[in-house]
Amino acid sequence: MIEPLRLLSVRLLHFMIGGYPVRSFFSKFSLAVMLIVSANITFAADNGLLWKLEAPSGKVSYLLGTMHTDDQRVTEFSPKILEAFNQSEAFMMETLPPRDPSIFMMKQGTVAEMMTEKEFDQVRELADFHSMHIEAAMRMKPWLLAVIFDLPKPKALYSMDELLMAKAEEQFKRIVGLEKTREHFSVLDSVSMEDQMIMLRAVLKRSQKTKERDYEKLLKAYQSGDLKKIIDLDDKITGGMLPKAVWENMRVKLIDERNAGMAEGLVSEAKDKAVFAAVGASHLAGDGGILGRLRASGFVVTPVK
Repeated sequence: MIEPLRLLSVRLLHFMIGGYPVRSFFSKFSLAVMLIVSANITFAADNGLLWKLEAPSGKVSYLLGTMHTDDQRVTEFSPKILEAFNQSEAFMMETLPPRDPSIFMMKQGTVAEMMTEKEFDQVRELADFHSMHIEAAMRMKPWLLAVIFDLPKPKALYSMDELLMAKAEEQFKRIVGLEKTREHFSVLDSVSMEDQMIMLRAVLKRSQKTKERDYEKLLKAYQSGDLKKIIDLDDKITGGMLPKAVWENMRVKLIDERNAGMAEGLVSEAKDKAVFAAVGASHLAGDGGILGRLRASGFVVTPVK
């Protein structure tokens, strides 16, 4: 379940949430969002991870579908990706790294107030597994905790998105977020606390072995470049974990609304600039996906083989 944003510059000063690095949290959140948003999307015949975008003005940009993970099996970029990146004037990512750790926290109360003793013990164990202080975990938004706890441990220092951001800094490219950082980390804040706890409890029921197994399946699907395969697999993984009404509410916020906003931001930049954008692969295809929205805005969109 739940995929999801690892976008920190190697030079960003790391805030700590009770000893937990914002960079590490940001990375975990990104991967988890990919897993969530991959389910229940209607597909066209779009396949591939790197896309050429030709604006009506003639400007050429590129869009890379990423998996927000630090796994070295996907963080070694192909020559075609690097060539496209080097040709760009600006780098765009889903959102810029957060500088204020309060963005992750509940405004009032703690998660502990809504838990049983057994659930508290589970959260304590998972917080330790993910190198979080329990005090910080108890103050965090339940849906964000669910996102973190449904992931494997980081395998390396930097994710795909972070590495690209670092390259952009090295080349003095302008770096732009497709979403405002606060909005990005508040995407499910309007979901009721009851539904957020349903999500967290669903994750607490999953063993780490199951999470690792599902992650490996998703990574292999990503490596295949088959966007439909990614969606179908994650739909199977996610199916049955959340009540239908809860998932539908989350899906609209995580997919439909975000795709519209990110596509609008990309169009605004790429219409007259050479841009390289990196966005979670699960946002690309489908009727409301970013690729379709770019075509509707007059862009010629083709996969780079």
